[in-house]
Amino acid sequence: MPLARVVSFAGVTSDRIAEMQREMEGSERPENVPAEEIVVLHDPDGEKSLVILFFDSEEDYQRGDEALSAMPSSDTPGQRTSVGRYQVAFRMAGARAH
Repeated sequence: MPLARVVSFAGVTSDRIAEMQREMEGSERPENVPAEEIVVLHDPDGEKSLVILFFDSEEDYQRGDEALSAMPSSDTPGQRTSVGRYQVAFRMAGARAH
């Protein structure tokens, strides 16, 4: 069953999100984070963010979790406030990409 790593952050400014978006668009996904999809949600008024990474297997999740847990705080959106592991019960994609 697919797994998701859900991480919440505090102190996330719009400038930091824009900076991260530029960095991610100009680079390849790290090999040590074998996520199938990454979703970043941002609440600019509350300066909060949720990052959801989807993994196809337990092995991929473990590799990604180890790499992300070791990531320097300067590479994250803000101050990490929680990390959760979830089974992906189901996913539905719309006709339009966002």
